[in-house]
Amino acid sequence: MGRALRRQQERAQRRQQRQQQRAAATGGGGRGPSMSVSAPAGDARRGRRWVPRWIADIVSELRKVTWPNRQEVGYLTLVVVIVSLFFGAILGLADLGFGWLIENTVLR
Repeated sequence: MGRALRRQQERAQRRQQRQQQRAAATGGGGRGPSMSVSAPAGDARRGRRWVPRWIADIVSELRKVTWPNRQEVGYLTLVVVIVSLFFGAILGLADLGFGWLIENTVLR
């Protein structure tokens, strides 16, 4: 947990630094979501001048995502398989029970 927490703190610090740089570059004016075609000032240096703002927002949000590691993916996959088998067995037994009930009561 220590490594994940440290990464999260580092990401938060980088995010805060980027926000401060953007605020300094734009004069501190806070803007909400816009439909402009130009990307943030930092992206213009990399040649992304004509990328719509909403695409840049999607990319920035995906960078904030904490992706699971291989061990977590394996564990969660096992949980999904076990729960699916459990509920499949319950539904199968319910189907057999209702089938027997219908055959012995309604179809007689």
